[in-house]
Amino acid sequence: MANKYTPKNILITGAAGFIASHVCNRLIRNYPDYKIVVLDKLDYCSSLKNLDPSRSSPNFKFIKGDIASADLVHFILQTEFIDTIMHFAAQTHVDNSFGNSFEFTKNNIYGTHVLLEACKVTGQIKRFIHVSTDEVYGETDEDAVVGNHEASQLLPTNPYSASKAGAEMLVMAYGRSYGLPVITTRGNNVYGTNQFPEKLIPKFILLAMNGKILPIHGDGSNVRSYLYCEDVAEAFEVILHRGEVGHVYNIGTKKERRVIDVARDICRLFNLDPESQIKFVENRPFNDQRYFLDDQKLKSLGWYERTTWEEGLKKTMEWYVSNPDWWGDVSGALLPHPRMLMLPGIERQFNAPDTSNSGLGSAPVTNKFNQSRMLVPSPKHNIPSQKPSLKFLIYGRTGWIGGLLGKLCEKQGIPFEYGKGRLEQRSQLLDDIQTVKPTHVFNAAGVTGRPNVDWCETHKPETIRTNVVGTLTLADICREHDLLMINYATGCIFEYDATHPLGTGVGFKEEDKPNFTGSFYSKTKAVVEELLREFDNVCTLRVRMPISSDLSNPRNFITKITRYNKVVDISNSMTILDELLPVSIEMAKRNLRGIWNFTNPGVVSHNEILQMYKDYIDPNFNWVNFSLQEQAKVIVAPRSNNELDASKLKNEFPELLSIKDSLIKYVFEPNRKTIAWEHSN
Repeated sequence: MANKYTPKNILITGAAGFIASHVCNRLIRNYPDYKIVVLDKLDYCSSLKNLDPSRSSPNFKFIKGDIASADLVHFILQTEFIDTIMHFAAQTHVDNSFGNSFEFTKNNIYGTHVLLEACKVTGQIKRFIHVSTDEVYGETDEDAVVGNHEASQLLPTNPYSASKAGAEMLVMAYGRSYGLPVITTRGNNVYGTNQFPEKLIPKFILLAMNGKILPIHGDGSNVRSYLYCEDVAEAFEVILHRGEVGHVYNIGTKKERRVIDVARDICRLFNLDPESQIKFVENRPFNDQRYFLDDQKLKSLGWYERTTWEEGLKKTMEWYVSNPDWWGDVSGALLPHPRMLMLPGIERQFNAPDTSNSGLGSAPVTNKFNQSRMLVPSPKHNIPSQKPSLKFLIYGRTGWIGGLLGKLCEKQGIPFEYGKGRLEQRSQLLDDIQTVKPTHVFNAAGVTGRPNVDWCETHKPETIRTNVVGTLTLADICREHDLLMINYATGCIFEYDATHPLGTGVGFKEEDKPNFTGSFYSKTKAVVEELLREFDNVCTLRVRMPISSDLSNPRNFITKITRYNKVVDISNSMTILDELLPVSIEMAKRNLRGIWNFTNPGVVSHNEILQMYKDYIDPNFNWVNFSLQEQAKVIVAPRSNNELDASKLKNEFPELLSIKDSLIKYVFEPNRKTIAWEHSN
């Protein structure tokens, strides 16, 4: 956690609005040593009355003005010695953004740009907290159990959320290009006292107070998460003091409610019959079905939701009952669609008469869209879909094993995608998991050396970054998301010793500790395997000297030794990929965990393999042996030689062939047939 930040002079933009006023009043109340300067143009959804608790405080100052005025912003930063900005000012109502989208671009993007440029020029800002929205993530799948993480892809679906995403990009760019100390927040829906009644909860409360119909867009199945305003104000207090520069923080709750259920709860507060009081009206275009956030990062700073839904809704209702005229005449905001749509092919009246008390929704809503000019896609939740029982996320697309895994998935009809993120980049991995939504993760990525493990001896940081840091990062993220990770590791972390002598058939078991660190590659693999023992969501597969039926692949162990000038002759455990890679997929299906010696039972020597090659493939092939001592003179790092005990794997998969039988069945017999066919043609 970062050291606590203590501001001196804070500029809060848009603080006469709903959320920012609660933040401002809280800071004034709790921190009399902070000077708070408010900049607000006092548009339709803001009011100086929202700041009544602060206006008499000596550390409070209000300035009426627009953030789009560069001169004004520069003047305020310089004359008020501003060191911290909390940027709330924005147009936020989605319905309005359809009918007046350029205003959203002007306020949300251009206004933010003006602020950022002023900060860059003055060079005195130590914190710039940019307030965004959960809507920048776009719609969350209905069956998703993991919320959008701060590193998730931004996929806005309406002009409002697009303008907020655009503003975020500017904030991020100024942070990277100019070192501006920026922090971004993305929040769920907020409700509570002082909120302008264009938003759902105050709108429904005011309508219910007057016995009017509560209009619900569509069928009311849309899901939202709601946080009480004081809890959100506390979240901003925590982020201000403990948030880390350059980070994004979700302000959310995992407690979700359908719109129809919110309306019913409000009806009950006023003793109204939901069945007669609620009416369904024409849905707004592209009404996202669900937003869902992962709030763990903010919780790690010490924040948590304090107010229950029942308590917060009751407080909100009581406030509006006590302050019915707070906003004056709001009849226009209480319409089913406060701003009529202005999209190509749609001709609508900008302000329709108030029909909320005239049997609204009692008759079918007529769709006046010009279907010849515009097609509105059906909502996703109306399309029947079945989530696949399996979906794999595979890392190592350009690698040998990763490539073969993809082909196996295609052959078996298993949905899969390759990870786009780099293993050492946590945010990229999180984005992959959120985008792909896998049931299992396969890690076939890693540094083995170019052209062999000797490369690792002179590239140690690169080797650590992928083999250790990257693998552990992926395992940790999978653990957080309750995902099993199949990790293709190596058995090249052992060497024959006094208790496991060469030629005795006594192999190293899964519980044995590595005893070979002669190469830096093996050292990193031994370290990460030991650490992965602490992760109960990882299945570690010790692969050794992998072999496949593709004898043209330079990574194939057989291909390698047939091209060497000289080879050592020593028995080893080996992995026949054609037989064992499908086994690894089956292990994922069975959710097997822990460490497994992922080799065929038994051992085979280099000379035995080369003799098979001569017998099956090339009768003219010959080779020359040399000793381990002679080999040591032409390699940089020693090589591992060992036998792994594969009895655990054999017990789980009794049909598993011994190494020599597997070589014949999966490698040499298929290639002999292929070569014979080629010669005959």
